[in-house]
Amino acid sequence: MHAWIIQQKATRQTKYETQRLIDEGGPNTKVIYHPTVDIIVSREGRRSIRVKNRVVDLPQVIIPRTGSGTGYFGLAILRHMERLGVPTCNPSHAIEATKDKLYAHQVFAEQGIDTPKTMLVKHPVNAALVAREIGFPAVVKIMAGSYGKGVYMVNTQSEFQDFIEFAHNIKTDEAIIVQQYIDTRPGEDLRVFVVGKKVIGAIKRSSQDGSFKANITRGGGAEQFPLDREIKDIALATAQSLDLEIAGVDLLFGKNGYVVCEANSAPGFEGFEAATGINVAAEIIKYAKSKLGKYK
Repeated sequence: MHAWIIQQKATRQTKYETQRLIDEGGPNTKVIYHPTVDIIVSREGRRSIRVKNRVVDLPQVIIPRTGSGTGYFGLAILRHMERLGVPTCNPSHAIEATKDKLYAHQVFAEQGIDTPKTMLVKHPVNAALVAREIGFPAVVKIMAGSYGKGVYMVNTQSEFQDFIEFAHNIKTDEAIIVQQYIDTRPGEDLRVFVVGKKVIGAIKRSSQDGSFKANITRGGGAEQFPLDREIKDIALATAQSLDLEIAGVDLLFGKNGYVVCEANSAPGFEGFEAATGINVAAEIIKYAKSKLGKYK
């Protein structure tokens, strides 16, 4: 299989997953970084991609690994490859939808998927309206973020007002969403891994420092969590609502069942593999190979 793993750049967080995919995919699995790619729109079609200033043969399949950090250029590369008939293990429109947290929650609500009550705010903010509609404490998120970054807890209306003023002074055009805080089991959540139309496993993540965020990349603990029908159903419904083929679905423990926190289009799996023993990289490569018959 000739596959490309598309990334923005090499980082400490992505190093493990990238190498695991290469190990499972074999010598024809290559990492391609956005800055090395040039797109030429012409009737040459399949010869319209340059990597490091050289014309290259197109891969049989693409595994995007940019997630919420996918910018316009990354989406342009994926769209161009899709137009040339190269299948992608997460289509560009699904990645674009997932990185927009507000839009994703709009889709969840439309599909009847249980999520925290969410509100879009901008400067100047009506803090009293937020207090009335969402309440405090509340979770504040920037529109794109990953690994627990860009997510904050505000406990009171005045604290929220101070936060918004601070954020406005740093980035005047940054849109922010505010979400209801689900306090049933503080500092705990589930990461459920979906590949294709199958849930391959779940872990419970637990904060180790008293934070409400349980991300493993910021020091959270992880242990395998038993799958049941409710977990499988809500994780599959969440992934399919956004057209995600590979997804990490984060669930909160609500009072009456699981609540979807968010979905990720390029979920990390180092901690997941360590906690479960599941070979996530092999599952992704197996799914990528299943798409080869769709190569045009």
